[in-house]
Amino acid sequence: MLRYDEPVFRPPSEARSLIIQATIGCSHNRCTFCGSYRMKKFKEKGIEEIREDMIIARRIFGEVKRIFLADGNAFTMDSEKLLEIIRIAKEVFPELERVSAYACPADILNKSPQEIKMLTESGLNLLYMGVETGHDGLLNEIKKGVDAQEMVEAGRKAIENGMKLSVTVITGLGGKELSYDHAKETAEVLNQMKPHFTAALTLILVPGTPLHRKYERGEFHPLNPLETLQELRWMVEDLNYPTVFRCNHASNYLPLKGNLPEDKERLLSTLDYGMAHPELLRPEFLRGL
Repeated sequence: MLRYDEPVFRPPSEARSLIIQATIGCSHNRCTFCGSYRMKKFKEKGIEEIREDMIIARRIFGEVKRIFLADGNAFTMDSEKLLEIIRIAKEVFPELERVSAYACPADILNKSPQEIKMLTESGLNLLYMGVETGHDGLLNEIKKGVDAQEMVEAGRKAIENGMKLSVTVITGLGGKELSYDHAKETAEVLNQMKPHFTAALTLILVPGTPLHRKYERGEFHPLNPLETLQELRWMVEDLNYPTVFRCNHASNYLPLKGNLPEDKERLLSTLDYGMAHPELLRPEFLRGL
């Protein structure tokens, strides 16, 4: 039986991957909207414990072609330790094709270009990074730990050193007051970064988080479903780089997917149709993280 310190989260695209928990929790763990790791104290697992988990997984699953290193930002680990984990993974799973992990922007900024290149060449060649917004004031408000320019620098640094980069943004994060600026400035950051994969999630207020407490005090005014679609439309109409675009997470009111730029007009038309037919949108009780 594999040993997990639960809950364990992974990107939707890693549904068929082996999840190896290299770290527990998130080393940043201060984002005001996020409740995923607040019950955990961050720590790194030892190399031997990780090796044992892989050997157990080999006995259970046999061949494994993809591994996702959990928890919240395993890329924060020392590069030498990450390289050793990947070496062990290839030893246990010689058929392994890809290793991926979550990364905070600061994790990427703290590694040298040479380190990132070595990690990419070793097989850890896909990172998932939460951009959330390109609005400087909002980045500061949600305590993301970087400003918009540093966010761009982190994304470009990963890409320019060989990494595939998948990013997420969160519609509704700025509430009613910042909706337009959040959409437009996020699009600008994404256009500068040019990630290979771009996903839009929709804000869900998580009880116990600072943002939820702000909402309870009447200081945060969330968007309704139609306002959320309008915000997403403002964002998508400005995107001008080639990317695989997804908006089909369980949090979203209207599932969307396509490739930009070729599918932009179809995506915008679908958003227009959704705003004209709100009865087709996902109801609140079916939305989830």
